[in-house]
Amino acid sequence: MPAAPAADRPSVLFVCVHNAGRSQMAAAFLIHLAGDAVEVRSAGSAPADTVNPAVVEAMSEVGIDVSAETPKILTTEAVQASDVVITMGCGDTCPVFPGKTYLDWKLDDPAGQGADAVRPIRDEIEALVGDLLVDLGVAPRTHQ
Repeated sequence: MPAAPAADRPSVLFVCVHNAGRSQMAAAFLIHLAGDAVEVRSAGSAPADTVNPAVVEAMSEVGIDVSAETPKILTTEAVQASDVVITMGCGDTCPVFPGKTYLDWKLDDPAGQGADAVRPIRDEIEALVGDLLVDLGVAPRTHQ
């Protein structure tokens, strides 16, 4: 069955400060669990140069490779193109537009932390993404 056109699937934007940890993990879990059923973006208000190595390690432990991801700058266009905007500590830097759904996930910042500190954040994000799929009415893929 071909993928649904972009207009027929929900679009989610995950935003944190550096786009090197929380938002990268959330986007990776959503892509992993939803496949093409959801359009996924992530960005940061002040993006880092690379994804946090402890995040890469923690995600690889659950079979998800984020080593090739690159932090991206938050743009007005990305927010406008998204149905749901999920912030994770980006403060007031996220532009707000009418008609969008905004959620704020209160998560510890993995910046400067080792994999041991990142794992509980990763697990919390995975659970939140699972709840998000239910809210979006998207069934998680079973072939992982």
